[in-house]
Amino acid sequence: MTFRELEHTADVRIRVEAGSLEELFSEAARALMTIMYGVAEVGGLEVPVEVSAHDRESLMHTFLSEVLYISEVRDIVVSGARVTITGNDLTGTLYGEPFSPEKHSSGMEVKGISFSGLSVAHAHDSYTLEVIFDV
Repeated sequence: MTFRELEHTADVRIRVEAGSLEELFSEAARALMTIMYGVAEVGGLEVPVEVSAHDRESLMHTFLSEVLYISEVRDIVVSGARVTITGNDLTGTLYGEPFSPEKHSSGMEVKGISFSGLSVAHAHDSYTLEVIFDV
């Protein structure tokens, strides 16, 4: 699993790659938190998550929006997720640590997840996500 930042004129555009669709969602959550907080490490917190959508791209958008919401409302830095995807439904658990201003202040504020340019692709033995975070 890996992610990297791509060029974008105003916002943050990333590409995430993973060996399975479930890993792609987990890595996308970690990427979002790394952009926001500079670091996303495993901690002792667990939060259930459940979202549905009408297609894979919408499911990713809804999931990342939920991760952003949970992080902001509960002061949690998510380090990953263990999810199960059945059709267009996702259930699982987010893992993370409590937000600490001393530790998590080297990122940038993400205001939302853009639908523009969002794509989830499957080729051979890997999945790829491209997404823009509105900053």
